[in-house]
Amino acid sequence: MPSPAKPPVSETHPAPPAPNLVRSWYARWLLRILAVLALCLGLAGVFIPGLPTTVFILIAGWAAMRSSPRMHAWLWNHRLFGPMLQNWAAGGFVSRRAKRSATAMMVICAIILWLTPTPMWVRGSACGCMAGVLVWLWQRPEPR
Repeated sequence: MPSPAKPPVSETHPAPPAPNLVRSWYARWLLRILAVLALCLGLAGVFIPGLPTTVFILIAGWAAMRSSPRMHAWLWNHRLFGPMLQNWAAGGFVSRRAKRSATAMMVICAIILWLTPTPMWVRGSACGCMAGVLVWLWQRPEPR
C-alpha cells in the first residue's frame, strides 16, 4: 500500500525538526505537562506585563518536541508561536519586534516597581535581572 503523500513544505511554514522523543512513558508525560504549562504561561504573558511570552513558548516547543510530535507540529505551524520557534531553531534569532515588546514591558514593570511601596532590595534585584535579560536579548541576532 503506498504511503500518503506529504504536503509540500512552503516558505512560510518550513518543516519542523525531527522529534527527539524521550523513551520512557513517564518522562514523556512529565514533558507533555511541562509543555502545556509553559504554553499556558506564555499565553498569560501576552496579557500580563512582566511575564515573558517568548521564553515560555520556547520551553513549550522544546518539551513538546521530546514528548508529543502532534503538539510540536501545532506549535511550529501556529501563526503566532511558529515564527518564534522557527527563528530560534534557525540560529537563536529574536525579531526586533519581540525585542522592542520585551523592552517596553520591562520598562513598564520597572516603573511600576519604583512607584509602589516595595523594599529597595526587591526593586534593585528585579531591575538588575531585567537589565541583564535586556542586554542578553539585544545581543541576539535578528532574522533577515
